[in-house]
Amino acid sequence: MTDLASRNATLHALHKSPEILVLANVWDVVSARTVAATHGAKALATASHSIAASFGYADGENIPFELHLDMVRRIASAVDLPLTMDLEAGYGDPGLTAQMVIEAGVVGGNLEDQMKPLDEAVDAVDAVLTAGRDAGIDFVLNARTDAFVLAEPDADRGETLHEALRRGKAYLKAGAPVVFVPGVIARDEVAALAEGLGPMRLSVISVPGKSLSTKELQELGVARVSTGPHTQRVALTALQDAASALFGGGSMPEETRALN
Repeated sequence: MTDLASRNATLHALHKSPEILVLANVWDVVSARTVAATHGAKALATASHSIAASFGYADGENIPFELHLDMVRRIASAVDLPLTMDLEAGYGDPGLTAQMVIEAGVVGGNLEDQMKPLDEAVDAVDAVLTAGRDAGIDFVLNARTDAFVLAEPDADRGETLHEALRRGKAYLKAGAPVVFVPGVIARDEVAALAEGLGPMRLSVISVPGKSLSTKELQELGVARVSTGPHTQRVALTALQDAASALFGGGSMPEETRALN
């Protein structure tokens, strides 16, 4: 538990630092070890979408929780950095799920609100934080609101932003240290959320070819940026490109490094 508490304290401190926390999401032991060994890595985050895909399941709690948890447990045991896990929507019991992932060595996690009634979403946040306190740690909850990702295509962006702020502030009041708002890419929306939630309270996802740079996000006061399934997609893109070159009569990429 001492090691768990130490990792927990480190993860909390990383969220409070003026330097943005950059998380390249991982999905298995070899990806975790590769990222952990990369200069600049300070913590690790799992991607539920990527873990599910590795086992042939679609995203959205379709993978059996025990299978998901087993992979996360393996990752936690293989690295020394603090680990935060994507809890999805809590697999039916956010408090119990948090308890189990903490026992597996996880000290933080995402929790989707799926736009449930706000009182229910706040109760879920409270259940996760309570599980952390019961385990003797201050679980670093990245409370996610799906206000943007579940909004109708023709929804008013201003109203959606207002709802994201309303929910985010409720999660912060309940004790979550940071609020995750996927689906936000535009500078003005990121800036409005960062200002509305307060310094070092906003978490976003980096989307290839669309998102602001980590430097720009830091300048706007964003606390944390992660990559979700996109790091796995980067790896799969490289794999498909290499296979395509071989099938076309070429050879393996010269710059390939022995990382495993």
